[in-house]
Amino acid sequence: MRTNSFASLGALTCALWLAPAFAFDGTTTPANTKPDVTPIEAFRSGAASLKAGENDKALSSLQYAADHGYALAQWKLGRMYAAGDGVPRNELRAFQFFSRVANTHAEDAPHLPQARFVANAFVQLGHYYLEGIANTEVKADPARAREMYSYAASYFGDPDAQYSLARLFLDGKGVAKDPRQALRWLNLAANKGQGRAQALLGHVMFKGDVVPRQAARGLMWLTLAREGAASEKWVVEMYDAAFKQATDGERQMAVLYLESYMKGRRD
Repeated sequence: MRTNSFASLGALTCALWLAPAFAFDGTTTPANTKPDVTPIEAFRSGAASLKAGENDKALSSLQYAADHGYALAQWKLGRMYAAGDGVPRNELRAFQFFSRVANTHAEDAPHLPQARFVANAFVQLGHYYLEGIANTEVKADPARAREMYSYAASYFGDPDAQYSLARLFLDGKGVAKDPRQALRWLNLAANKGQGRAQALLGHVMFKGDVVPRQAARGLMWLTLAREGAASEKWVVEMYDAAFKQATDGERQMAVLYLESYMKGRRD
């Protein structure tokens, strides 16, 4: 997967990377001249400028760090363009920055501090491939999205990727429907504290439509998600519906499961 997938990702990125780069402090550094600042210094300057609300200065500094290969700057710019945070929202630019991270750092060791940002770049690319980007060469390609999620889920063990991959297996997008695989990935993500995975795992187990019903354990996961999901509406609605439908015995058993789970986490 690595050779073919990353090669084609790189080719698409090169074809799309058309916008001019910004230089740190508005000046360029000749190729044969030692730069006045290191990429990490430029990144720190950009982060400080963002905090101070100096968006133009921040963009210049971050772009400098990104152009000199600093993965965290590339990822940060991707997030900024994706959200329109300090810059006009531009999904294509976000896609390009995330692609640079993925192409360059795909085989970074999972224990490195930057690994979580690399993994997140793969997750963001998966989202873009799942839906496509309107009026660009990035077309909807669920199978390609699955590759992005699968790599981040398997190699980096990223819980957001594991959750997104589970959704594909549940919905049959980019892959044949496979509830068992979905449950496997949801379990992995839920046990890492991924709130949406906890909610969906609990819902699937409580309903029993696609896997054997385990109402009490499902209610336990929904309770965990409800407590830690910052009150996302769909999570709250799932929890409320399950709690209303559950028997007294199922509720009591869910409490016991929850106590055991929390004790195991503390130990």
